[in-house]
Amino acid sequence: MTPRTVTLLDVARAAGVSKSTASDALQGSGRVAEATRDRVRAVAEELGYRPNSAARRLRRASTGAVGLHLPATATRLDYYMNLAFGAVERAQEDGLDMVLLAPSGAAGGRIASRVDGLLVIDPEPGDSAVPGLLDAGVPVVTGERYLGPATGPSGAVVCDNAASLTALLDHVTERGARRPALLAPSGSSAWATALRATAGSWGRAHGVAVTVRTVPFAATPAEAEAATRDLLAADPAVDAVICAPDGSAPGVLRAAAALGRKVGASSASVASSASSTGVASSASVASPAGAGLLVASCVDGTATRGAEPPVTAVDLHPAAYGRACAELLCDILADRAAPDTVRRHSWSLETRASTDSPGSTG
Repeated sequence: MTPRTVTLLDVARAAGVSKSTASDALQGSGRVAEATRDRVRAVAEELGYRPNSAARRLRRASTGAVGLHLPATATRLDYYMNLAFGAVERAQEDGLDMVLLAPSGAAGGRIASRVDGLLVIDPEPGDSAVPGLLDAGVPVVTGERYLGPATGPSGAVVCDNAASLTALLDHVTERGARRPALLAPSGSSAWATALRATAGSWGRAHGVAVTVRTVPFAATPAEAEAATRDLLAADPAVDAVICAPDGSAPGVLRAAAALGRKVGASSASVASSASSTGVASSASVASPAGAGLLVASCVDGTATRGAEPPVTAVDLHPAAYGRACAELLCDILADRAAPDTVRRHSWSLETRASTDSPGSTG
């Protein structure tokens, strides 16, 4: 015998509230006390309540589609393409099509008439399209937080970008580096802002000056190569370069080769002078040609895995990240999550030959 479907009225009765209050509590709307909202959600979870998606679509004049807004530079970056595929796959599991929005965006009202909700990935306060998307009148989930003025409740899926860069800096110093440098992304996204801030705070905490050179958010290998050449010419004592932008690591390797720096093999002077914690004084002599240079990346992908030598990198699991963003949006649309829910996404450190440490750790 097929079990009876749990209805919103069942939830309301079990929670001791009206049907309208139960609906507001589950949707995160209306003026419902936090304690009541929590009780209703707990009861709904216990009873196994699932909203009627067909009725919900009729009430909202649903389009059956959600929109995806990516940074303007995304189309040539491995990371965002994998993220998009993951988001599409997850949205389809809830019967929703994914509409890729033009980088320039569109007026919020026009967007709201075409989609049920929006995914806005790595939103920058300087992106003129973002405020209109966040205020489009449909549920919004951002991939990383929006650091501009808030226009309304939105969900978010975030990574601990400070922790991932800290792991890279700790790793290269454990491998003998004492003058690490970061090719930091420009812009005001949460990712770029966190990386630049972390380089400073980590350096102060460890008594090590982290040299920071700003490069474009989506720097090409050629741009990374030029920045690395300038960096090593200005400070030959730099013995580790961490590049942030996706796909830029091969440029760092080319610069190292051109300058006679052997990637993945720390020089004897660095290895012998490293402290017991792997960190030495920021004062050092200039590294001669042939001295070791450790190379790592803040974003893993085809370019880092296929490089020679393969490059140590933070794997942000972009396809899983896209799925997580789409899943949160689906949950908000289906009243399974509040509109301002924030979820966290995990990353892993993949250590490779560029830091002379084969294998990988999570």
